[in-house]
Amino acid sequence: MKRNFLNYRIITGIALTLGLITSCSSDDSDPVDPNPTPTDSRWITVTGARMGETPGDGNGGTLVYAISTEDAKDPSVIVNPFENGFIAPSNRTARLQASEDGNTLFNISYAGDTGGNYTKYDVEGGNAYIQNGTAVNISQYVGTAPRWIKLFDGDQTGCAVYVDVADPTIDDNGTPNDVSDDTYVRTEATMGVVTLDLVDSKIKEVKEHLIPLSAEEEAAGYYISRIDMPTLNEAQDKLYIGARLSKVDPATTESDSDYEILGSKTIVLDYPSLENPTIITSTVGHGNTNGYRSINSWEYNGSVYQANQSDPEGSHILKIDANNQYDDSYVFNLDDALGIEGAYILAWRPAANGKAVIAYRHEGSAEGVAGAQGYFALADLNTRTAQLITDIPYDPDFYLFQYQGFVVQGTEIYLTEAPVGKNGNIYIVETESGDVTKGAQLENAEGSHFIGVF
Repeated sequence: MKRNFLNYRIITGIALTLGLITSCSSDDSDPVDPNPTPTDSRWITVTGARMGETPGDGNGGTLVYAISTEDAKDPSVIVNPFENGFIAPSNRTARLQASEDGNTLFNISYAGDTGGNYTKYDVEGGNAYIQNGTAVNISQYVGTAPRWIKLFDGDQTGCAVYVDVADPTIDDNGTPNDVSDDTYVRTEATMGVVTLDLVDSKIKEVKEHLIPLSAEEEAAGYYISRIDMPTLNEAQDKLYIGARLSKVDPATTESDSDYEILGSKTIVLDYPSLENPTIITSTVGHGNTNGYRSINSWEYNGSVYQANQSDPEGSHILKIDANNQYDDSYVFNLDDALGIEGAYILAWRPAANGKAVIAYRHEGSAEGVAGAQGYFALADLNTRTAQLITDIPYDPDFYLFQYQGFVVQGTEIYLTEAPVGKNGNIYIVETESGDVTKGAQLENAEGSHFIGVF
């Protein structure tokens, strides 16, 4: 059964008007409850990425459609953003964020002529996304394809980052015409950081810093090639930025793909000044901490928990404590927890109880039409345990590499499940009990896929 979604503000207005008429027309009406039962209802934005040239590439545009939490839980409801949704401006898959109450959607266009444009929208149900304020272009500071997220400070601030990598620095040792005597020095990386006022849609701070590694690491050819996922600590005086390392061969300055994977690294900045960059290194996890499309690190219980990727021992959840250093006594390896090999965390989000849903793939994943098959696990940050969520159907074409968004409502986490080009459903995971509810139906389009809820 298809259901038409009415504008909740209109419904509220009608109800309020009728209530006023009734109260004025009769002295016998029931008294107004001074302590009404609170509602947990909110808008949930269902998001799909349309195929461009190949199935699952997501380059045909991002479409969004808003439903209530009640409808999200109703398996009779059918949602089709590809036919009925609002197009979120972006040349490639949009980078979206939502306010905690679901009433506002934030977007920074990714690549193309509008790349780097920040806009926000009032969410009014269905495909009614009404632009709020003017667009702000930040491309001059962080390029047309910036990585950005909001900072979970009450929907006040967003942060976009970018790294510019220079050509390798060579010392000719005083003999500029004799390349045989040249010495590789380093590959210089410059970081750009912008903070955005999400309330008034304006730029707050802009800073640029060199981000050098140790002298030994630089001499070996390592450099930071990508950064992403800025995260505030609990005190909101430090900003953590995830990093990916790459390497050149010092002998040739050509890209080196066969090298030792170093300990996972994070850039730490003072906040809100964005000054004094330092780099911290984990001895537990190895590989990258920048993630891809989804938020890669979350503050919980005074610490920041961060996923890593491309770890030779499988993805870890790493812990950064209030002293702004990695806690190397905290070891949470997804391979060990799930009994698999080559775990790769694609996206994840914890609820306030420290229990999280993790989207991942592993070496045993089937190769689907768009890439490796994905799965969801329920994890516990406190016990460092995880288990496959078996009540969600899995298909070889269930592709999660571009997955972006989960919605947390109390101890419930909402997610989308639909293979590339196939229909699926919203699922709601009750993290305390592990119970899974099958919700609204998701209608897909050829070669397209769903990238989450916001």
